[in-house]
Amino acid sequence: MAKHCREPGRARAGPVVTVVLVGVFFGLLNLGYLTGWPTAVMGVISYLAWINLLVLVFNLVPAFPLDGGRVLRSILWAWKKNLRWATRIASGVGSAFAYLLIGYGVVLFITGNFVGGIWSFLIGLFLRSASRTSYQQILLREALAGEPVRRFMTANPVTVPPSTSVKAIIDDYLYRYPYKFYPVVGDGHLVGCITIDQLKQVPKEQWEQRTAESVAVPCSTLNMIDPEAEASEALAAMSRSQVSRLMVVEHGDLIGIVALKDLLRFFSRKLEFEGA
Repeated sequence: MAKHCREPGRARAGPVVTVVLVGVFFGLLNLGYLTGWPTAVMGVISYLAWINLLVLVFNLVPAFPLDGGRVLRSILWAWKKNLRWATRIASGVGSAFAYLLIGYGVVLFITGNFVGGIWSFLIGLFLRSASRTSYQQILLREALAGEPVRRFMTANPVTVPPSTSVKAIIDDYLYRYPYKFYPVVGDGHLVGCITIDQLKQVPKEQWEQRTAESVAVPCSTLNMIDPEAEASEALAAMSRSQVSRLMVVEHGDLIGIVALKDLLRFFSRKLEFEGA
């Protein structure tokens, strides 16, 4: 709850910074006119002043996920205390504004302003996609809220025994499973992790002698999560680390793997059953 209460402040931070920049650049522009600064310098300052003003005006449009749309969402949330509803309305406004930009771009293109038309059309497409994605992210977080990672994890995942040779890892794991890293597990305890880059560093003549334990390095905590953590935390961790799987670790033991596809499958089924 507190997180969403801070939304108005965060939403206003962007416009405030832009307003300051606009004030600074226009102030410098006036100072330059009074003191006779070189034309080249004045041209750069004028460009920065006007481009920041345009960014400010554009961002203040109440179309989510622009800053103005975030302010609108915060106002709607404060009214009904319903984040999903507030995001749906703000995203709808964002989509409507996006369609206006797309239509305006088509008109510009037809009337001969090809560059302006293409830019308006592309910005409209981007804003439309961003509005829809933002709403879907809210739905996904709500669907996963309160659900423990343990519910979605796959027990007995693919692991590499410490005594496995590098050659066996390459033949039996690397070419068989499409994973970016492989946990090395001995007696249930997580010994370390092996990545493709680490395997590349082992000379081919040493593949038979080197073992998984000798090649493995400590696993990154960014790729681990507790089984009782919320599934939404797992989703956020995957996004931060740019991975699609997390190791579920409890007291140093690997008890499972949670995958993005399993979270999305649950989300899709929940929407199908309960509706959006």
